[in-house]
Amino acid sequence: MFDLITLGELLIDFTESGMSENNQRLFEQNPGGAVANVACAASRLGIKTSFIGKVGNDMHGAFLALTLRNIGVNTDNLIMSDEFFTTLAFVALSKNGERVFSFARKPGADTYLEVKDIHDELLSQCKIFHVGSLSMTDNPAREATLHAVKTAKNYGAIISYDPNYREMLWKSKSDAMIHMRSILQYADLVKISDEETILLTGYEHPQEALQYLLSNGARIAVVTLGDKGAMLGFNEMYVEIPAFKVHEVVDTTGAGDAFWGAFLSRILKGVPIDALNIDTITEYVRFSNAAAALCVTKRGAIPAMPTDGEIRKLIEK
Repeated sequence: MFDLITLGELLIDFTESGMSENNQRLFEQNPGGAVANVACAASRLGIKTSFIGKVGNDMHGAFLALTLRNIGVNTDNLIMSDEFFTTLAFVALSKNGERVFSFARKPGADTYLEVKDIHDELLSQCKIFHVGSLSMTDNPAREATLHAVKTAKNYGAIISYDPNYREMLWKSKSDAMIHMRSILQYADLVKISDEETILLTGYEHPQEALQYLLSNGARIAVVTLGDKGAMLGFNEMYVEIPAFKVHEVVDTTGAGDAFWGAFLSRILKGVPIDALNIDTITEYVRFSNAAAALCVTKRGAIPAMPTDGEIRKLIEK
């Protein structure tokens, strides 16, 4: 039995890292991929996790598999493909840590996860099953994702969804809207960013977006607000929880994933979801805000995921 199983992309973030002696940009190899980041964030917080996905049988795929195992994520269902190369993302950073992405994914191994690669028995053994939308951009991964979500739901798992929109990976914005919204009918826990509210719900204001998500099946929904924190929606109640301030923002890569991995860890370690109240969930979001704040103080995504002790130290300051 796993507490949390995630399915989707596992890739390399080549993050901008200064200049060479020849005045050429240097890029640092960082393990990443939103759903893999979530698994790693939760694993670092003591959650038993497993990852389902596909990488290339290449130097990058081997590095990624080792990274997951070293952080405690089960990789029995990580497939090493001889046909397709590991997906790469090149990340340029602005002075305030914000990112510009360029992907090498035409195709990437993660887009070729197939229904036959999904072991239904595994999905019968998890408490929370988490997906994003990057596995929805192309078939066969789209069909595999929907199959896995429906299967896990039928087995009684709580379905978690964080779309993580990347415009350059979709054929069009309308195509993205159709496929990204198709997951909402199955999702119990939903996190979107303030930049995704219109795309996912048709409403710009966070509270209106949360109302939409809750009315379309979500039991708990959160809109992250960058350095302002997050807004929580639960049982027709809405609470804005402020962010924690940090001395320096180095790299915002993985901040939302650190937030959601921390949030899922609280759900898993707390009272049953049916017994939750707004005050308890607000504390979960506060814990998650602290995790995201710590993440942005380091480079990369998975290497920056904080421990429970680090999060509590920030909260108690």
